[in-house]
Amino acid sequence: MIEVLKGFHPTVLGFACRGHVTKRDYETVLIPAVEEALKQPGTVRLYYQIDPDFSGIEPGAMWDDFKIGIDHVLRWDRIAVITDVDWIRYTIRAFSFVIPGVARVFRWDEAAKAREWILEDVH
Repeated sequence: MIEVLKGFHPTVLGFACRGHVTKRDYETVLIPAVEEALKQPGTVRLYYQIDPDFSGIEPGAMWDDFKIGIDHVLRWDRIAVITDVDWIRYTIRAFSFVIPGVARVFRWDEAAKAREWILEDVH
Protein backbone atom coordinates (compact mmCIF):
# COMPACT_ATOMS: atom_id res chain seq x y z
CA MET A 1 0.00 0.00 0.00
CA ILE A 2 1.07 3.58 -0.61
CA GLU A 3 0.08 6.35 1.76
CA VAL A 4 0.41 10.11 1.27
CA LEU A 5 2.45 11.65 4.10
CA LYS A 6 1.29 14.99 5.48
CA GLY A 7 3.32 17.87 6.89
CA PHE A 8 5.51 18.70 3.90
CA HIS A 9 5.89 21.97 2.01
CA PRO A 10 3.45 22.14 -0.97
CA THR A 11 6.32 21.56 -3.43
CA VAL A 12 7.35 18.34 -1.66
CA LEU A 13 5.40 15.13 -2.14
CA GLY A 14 5.71 12.61 0.68
CA PHE A 15 4.78 8.94 0.36
CA ALA A 16 5.17 5.83 2.52
CA CYS A 17 5.13 2.33 1.04
CA ARG A 18 3.98 -0.41 3.40
CA GLY A 19 3.37 -4.10 2.95
CA HIS A 20 2.77 -5.15 -0.66
CA VAL A 21 2.57 -2.32 -3.21
CA THR A 22 0.26 -2.85 -6.17
CA LYS A 23 -0.32 -1.21 -9.52
CA ARG A 24 -3.66 -0.03 -8.12
CA ASP A 25 -1.82 1.80 -5.29
CA TYR A 26 0.06 3.77 -7.93
CA GLU A 27 -3.07 4.44 -9.98
CA THR A 28 -5.21 5.61 -7.05
CA VAL A 29 -2.71 7.27 -4.69
CA LEU A 30 0.69 8.16 -6.09
CA ILE A 31 -0.06 9.12 -9.70
CA PRO A 32 -3.02 11.42 -8.89
CA ALA A 33 -0.97 13.20 -6.18
CA VAL A 34 2.00 13.66 -8.54
CA GLU A 35 -0.19 14.89 -11.39
CA GLU A 36 -1.92 17.39 -9.08
CA ALA A 37 1.44 18.72 -7.82
CA LEU A 38 2.75 19.03 -11.38
CA LYS A 39 -0.13 21.34 -12.31
CA GLN A 40 1.73 24.05 -10.38
CA PRO A 41 4.69 25.82 -12.01
CA GLY A 42 8.23 25.01 -10.93
CA THR A 43 9.95 21.90 -9.68
CA VAL A 44 8.76 19.23 -7.29
CA ARG A 45 10.60 17.19 -4.69
CA LEU A 46 9.82 13.65 -3.61
CA TYR A 47 10.22 12.04 -0.18
CA TYR A 48 9.67 8.29 -0.73
CA GLN A 49 9.74 6.22 2.43
CA ILE A 50 9.78 2.44 2.16
CA ASP A 51 8.75 1.17 5.58
CA PRO A 52 10.41 -1.82 7.27
CA ASP A 53 7.29 -3.95 6.71
CA PHE A 54 7.53 -3.50 2.90
CA SER A 55 7.10 -6.94 1.34
CA GLY A 56 7.32 -6.25 -2.39
CA ILE A 57 5.93 -4.52 -5.44
CA GLU A 58 3.99 -5.73 -8.48
CA PRO A 59 5.95 -5.47 -11.75
CA GLY A 60 3.23 -3.25 -13.28
CA ALA A 61 3.62 -0.84 -10.38
CA MET A 62 7.37 -0.57 -11.01
CA TRP A 63 6.66 0.41 -14.62
CA ASP A 64 4.22 3.13 -13.45
CA ASP A 65 6.88 4.41 -11.03
CA PHE A 66 9.46 4.66 -13.79
CA LYS A 67 7.02 6.17 -16.29
CA ILE A 68 5.78 8.97 -13.97
CA GLY A 69 9.40 10.01 -13.36
CA ILE A 70 10.38 10.01 -17.02
CA ASP A 71 7.18 11.72 -18.23
CA HIS A 72 8.08 14.78 -16.13
CA VAL A 73 11.86 14.46 -16.08
CA LEU A 74 12.60 18.20 -15.99
CA ARG A 75 10.20 18.92 -13.13
CA TRP A 76 11.96 16.85 -10.43
CA ASP A 77 14.38 18.73 -8.20
CA ARG A 78 15.27 16.28 -5.42
CA ILE A 79 14.28 12.75 -4.59
CA ALA A 80 14.92 11.21 -1.17
CA VAL A 81 14.36 7.48 -0.88
CA ILE A 82 14.37 6.08 2.64
CA THR A 83 14.81 2.32 2.81
CA ASP A 84 16.77 -0.54 4.29
CA VAL A 85 15.76 -2.82 1.40
CA ASP A 86 19.09 -3.53 -0.26
CA TRP A 87 17.82 -4.32 -3.77
CA ILE A 88 16.03 -0.96 -3.88
CA ARG A 89 19.09 0.89 -2.58
CA TYR A 90 21.33 -0.78 -5.21
CA THR A 91 18.83 -0.22 -8.04
CA ILE A 92 18.52 3.49 -7.30
CA ARG A 93 22.27 3.89 -7.15
CA ALA A 94 22.81 1.86 -10.33
CA PHE A 95 20.25 3.87 -12.31
CA SER A 96 20.88 7.27 -10.73
CA PHE A 97 22.04 8.60 -14.10
CA VAL A 98 18.48 8.24 -15.50
CA ILE A 99 16.66 9.31 -12.35
CA PRO A 100 15.45 12.88 -12.77
CA GLY A 101 16.83 15.50 -10.38
CA VAL A 102 19.22 14.73 -7.56
CA ALA A 103 18.39 11.41 -5.93
CA ARG A 104 19.77 10.31 -2.57
CA VAL A 105 19.16 7.08 -0.71
CA PHE A 106 18.93 7.10 3.08
CA ARG A 107 18.72 4.22 5.53
CA TRP A 108 15.64 3.98 7.74
CA ASP A 109 17.58 5.34 10.76
CA GLU A 110 18.46 8.42 8.64
CA ALA A 111 14.82 9.42 7.98
CA ALA A 112 15.20 12.70 9.91
CA LYS A 113 18.31 13.53 7.86
CA ALA A 114 16.39 12.73 4.65
CA ARG A 115 13.54 15.01 5.71
CA GLU A 116 16.01 17.83 6.43
CA TRP A 117 17.67 17.37 3.04
CA ILE A 118 14.42 17.26 1.07
CA LEU A 119 13.19 20.46 2.78
CA GLU A 120 16.51 22.32 2.55
CA ASP A 121 16.13 25.65 0.72
CA VAL A 122 12.60 24.78 -0.40
CA HIS A 123 10.62 27.68 -1.84
